[in-house]
Parts: sequence; structure tokens; C-alpha cells
Amino acid sequence: MRITHTHRALTSLAAAGALAAATMVVAGSAHAAPGHYGVKPIHPPAVAGQAAHHAATGADTLSLTTSDKNGAVSPTPKVYLVFWGKQWGTKDPAGVANDMQGLFKGLFGSQDTWGTILTQYCEGLKAGTTNCGSAGTHVVHPASSPLAGVWFDNAANEPANPTAAQIGSEAVKAAGHFGNKTQSPNYTAQYVVVSATGTHPDGFPNSGFCAWHDSTSSKYGRVAYTNLPYVPDMGAGACTTFTDGRLLSGIESTETHEYAETVTDFFPTDGWNNSANGEIGDECINLDAYVKLTTGTYDLQGLWSNAANNCVTHG
Repeated sequence: MRITHTHRALTSLAAAGALAAATMVVAGSAHAAPGHYGVKPIHPPAVAGQAAHHAATGADTLSLTTSDKNGAVSPTPKVYLVFWGKQWGTKDPAGVANDMQGLFKGLFGSQDTWGTILTQYCEGLKAGTTNCGSAGTHVVHPASSPLAGVWFDNAANEPANPTAAQIGSEAVKAAGHFGNKTQSPNYTAQYVVVSATGTHPDGFPNSGFCAWHDSTSSKYGRVAYTNLPYVPDMGAGACTTFTDGRLLSGIESTETHEYAETVTDFFPTDGWNNSANGEIGDECINLDAYVKLTTGTYDLQGLWSNAANNCVTHG
């Protein structure tokens, strides 16, 4: 998905303009822009606060796009958080850095029933597969935190308006920083490039999206990454169905959307998709739930489950 922000929380007039931009995109589309994936509108199209399930119909079923043995899913997910720019050293008004670390430090084990949704998906079976059964290489639910590294890249300021190419380059730079310099570790690593408050990565927020994920070729092999803007700059209520005024809910919902889509469609679009409705998170943008993990309670977006034939928030 894709998103943008301003230096301060948007006024109601500016927010209305961002919402208008969001409505120009068909909800559930698989692409945020050519080459980017995981569309999530800044405001879901449902009534504010409504956490509506999709109807349980076969038309939403995800299927495996390729028979590739690597790159369709991330069997043992590893998340690398990259806080881009010197700005993080002086400004983080919503406490995003601590919040994102807490989220991934708690996203494992028996208390994380949300992450178990992902284990039904696999790679290494024929294209068109909709039920892995016990075959293929399945996503494994983490027994410990999937957070593999945190980097505050403070060598310079993040550009005020970084392009998609610059965001991809920052992800590749992070792969080198963390020592993932061959393709093998980059079959499981996802780099979440978190932009600083007041920046506008890839047109955020006028792009109308909360974030997006993608992959890029590099000297370290193909690298999977997420463009995660500073969602709280949009104010409470953006990128979540909750209307309780909690400022961090939108970025938590956004990042769990992108995390799940990267795990199940690692190198887009080699993994699990629906030709009409997109990826595992795209189908369920109207469903959020507060889930208590060992590190706190977070807004986790609902995900499509082929097994349940519905949007769910627990496996």
C-alpha cells in the first residue's frame, strides 16, 4: 500500500483533500502504482469505525501465482526496521520508533493468534494452488520475535520528498548494513523503510495510500521492502477503521497489512493473490482488531484466510 504525510497532523480540510485523492483509486486493487503492491486507502470505504467482514464467497480465494521454490512466500519471516534520516534523532512526536519495535517484538508465540493465519500459505507447489495441505514449504509461525534488526540511518537527513527509487535504494543499503549481502538471507528478510515525520515518501499523503511494498534487484540479490510513511502525520483515524482517537492505530494497521502481504507475496507477484481483489491484506481493509501481545496491545488489520473463506483476525 502507499501513504503520505505532512509535518503536522493534517487539518480537516487537508484531510478531506487526501480522502478525495484516495477515492480516485479502486479499493482492493492489487497495485498502488506500476510496480508497487498492497493498496490500502487512507480511509477504508466502509462507514467510519465499521469493521465489516467480507462475505464468505469463493470469489475472494487467494491462489499461488508461480511454482517457484523461493520468493513466493517468506517461510521464516525476518523484519528489519530502518528509521531513515537524522530527523529521527530529534522528532518522533507520536512515538512511532518505539511502537514499531514493540509490535514486532511481540508478534510471535502462542499469544500472537493473528500471525498464525499466515501458516496456511506456502511455496513450491504448482501455480493455481489454493490449498497447500501439508505439501510445499509453509510459512512458519515465529517462535521468537521476527524483529531481526533495527537501524537508525542518521548519516544524513531523509529527503523531504523521496522517490520510489530512493526508497528502494535505502532498502538495499539496509541489506548491506545488516550483512545480508547474498540472495540466500534475502529470501526471508523484509526491510521496512520508515520515513520521518514531515517527509513525503513517494507523494505521501497526496498519493491516497497508507503504504506499499515491493521488491528490487540489487548486488545482494532481489530485496523485499516496504515504504512506510509517518502515518500519524495524517491524524487519528487515517488508515484504520477505529475512531477512538488513538494516534498509533493507523500505522500499526498499515504495517501489519504490509508485513502479511510481504510474507505471503514476497517478490510481487510470485506469491498469493486474487486477480480481482489483490493480496491477503487488500481484501480485508475494513477489518481491524486490537490484539494483546506480550509487548502491548496493537491494531492489527484483518487478513484473508482461504481456510476460513473469510477475513479474520486470528488463525
